[in-house]
Amino acid sequence: MLQVGEVCRKMGLNPQTIYFYERIELIPAPKRTESGYRLFSDKDVERLSFISRAKALGMSLDEIKDILKLKDGRSLTCQAMQARLLKKLQEIEDNIRQLQGLRDELLPLVDRCRQNANHPDPSHECVVLEESE
Repeated sequence: MLQVGEVCRKMGLNPQTIYFYERIELIPAPKRTESGYRLFSDKDVERLSFISRAKALGMSLDEIKDILKLKDGRSLTCQAMQARLLKKLQEIEDNIRQLQGLRDELLPLVDRCRQNANHPDPSHECVVLEESE
């Protein structure tokens, strides 16, 4: 059994993160010593590791909670996991498209600023965001 500080060092987590996960029921309330210190089992650490991995893959805490409910109920099939991963992948691809569109809008503005950077009047205000093409 590990105390919260040991778990945090081992996993690179902030204690407040673990307390928050406990509050929102991502992890079950750990056992406690007589003096009230939280004690985490290997199973608890594995669950925290699963949560960290899912977060690193871009999953929201609500998505992780949904997956953990299936996992706890022993009904996390590969099909169920695949459906969730495909949904996340689609969200990421949509974000990439949106960011690429934004990039395409910003590049000409940056170029126009670069062209106007050497304006002969040093007090000349940049109006690229006010201009319409």
